[in-house]
Amino acid sequence: MATGLEHIRPWRTIVRRKSRQIMVGKVAVGGDAPISVQTMTNTPTPDAGATIDQIRRCEEVGVDIIRVSCPDVESTAALKTIVRAAKVPIVADIHFHYKRAIEAAEAGAACLRINPGNIGSAERVREVVNAARNNGCSIRIGVNAGSLEADLLEKYGEPCPEAMVESALDHARILQELDFHEFKISVKASDTFLTVAAYQALSEAIDCPLHLGVTEAGAARSGTVKSAIGIGSLLWAGIGDTIRVSLSAEPEEEVRVGYDILKSLGLRTRGVNIIACPSCARQGFDVIRTVEALESRLSHVSEPISLSIIGCVVNGPGEALYTDLGFTGGGKGAGMVYMAGKAHHKLSNDDMIEHIVELVEAKAEEMRAAKAEEELATAS
Repeated sequence: MATGLEHIRPWRTIVRRKSRQIMVGKVAVGGDAPISVQTMTNTPTPDAGATIDQIRRCEEVGVDIIRVSCPDVESTAALKTIVRAAKVPIVADIHFHYKRAIEAAEAGAACLRINPGNIGSAERVREVVNAARNNGCSIRIGVNAGSLEADLLEKYGEPCPEAMVESALDHARILQELDFHEFKISVKASDTFLTVAAYQALSEAIDCPLHLGVTEAGAARSGTVKSAIGIGSLLWAGIGDTIRVSLSAEPEEEVRVGYDILKSLGLRTRGVNIIACPSCARQGFDVIRTVEALESRLSHVSEPISLSIIGCVVNGPGEALYTDLGFTGGGKGAGMVYMAGKAHHKLSNDDMIEHIVELVEAKAEEMRAAKAEEELATAS
């Protein structure tokens, strides 16, 4: 992905793998489309109200695509209401029942998550593909190390990259033989090494978009670390078109972590990016508590704004040179506010959080106004 800095910082350039593009509802996946962030609801799907409420919370933090479990007819019956209420495309999670896939497509799902080999006979697969084609659905082939086919486990002895890729390509071939090409593939494992190796091999074997994830990654902290290593290393190598961070945490947290991974690589820029020091005895204010408060208070801001919060003058001024806004501790109960890289005014520590929130919100409003003006000019 181009960053605009290639002429002076070539080491920051990520060259993305060339994949063909598909559509998941109105969201483009693959090609030169932005890498999209996904999550999955954990409410009972038949409880449409609870599921819609959870989708709303995910939409507020910027989710691009949401997956919903559809294991039974009650779930697909509720799906039409859920799809109608959602602002983002809905992926129906189907495992074995081909009729659920057909019902989900007819209910308005933007994508079906299936393994064609698990659906049943060739005729049943054809029915599902026809339903997807007729209703404008794409398909995700989801291969998981924990549920590989028995013949592949017998052939390879254990889950391995070769077995996962063979499974994925076998499933892809079923769709290709039916002249259906609107599909993406995932090859997930809970082991980071296995995940990365499988995606690396798959990326060289087929040109479809790849959905990245380390499955069953774990609790919020440990799962975030594992996902950042696995997903991040693949993205750094240019592999991946859409991601889901799988955490034993609320879906909104998966979305936040997904964006943090993309922001750290310069692949997406949604929200406030806080650059903060780890704090030490030189700090002129309580950096840890300040950053915690600012992260919470600024979570609603979607504009890409960089903010440096540094405890002392050793690194603070240098970091502030490259951020939109900054605050550097200076001792004696006050510090310096930086705007556009330049020292602007002093501020007491007691007033810091409220004042910085006001500055960030003002900057966000300025950016929204500039964008609206630009769109108006383009339209006219």
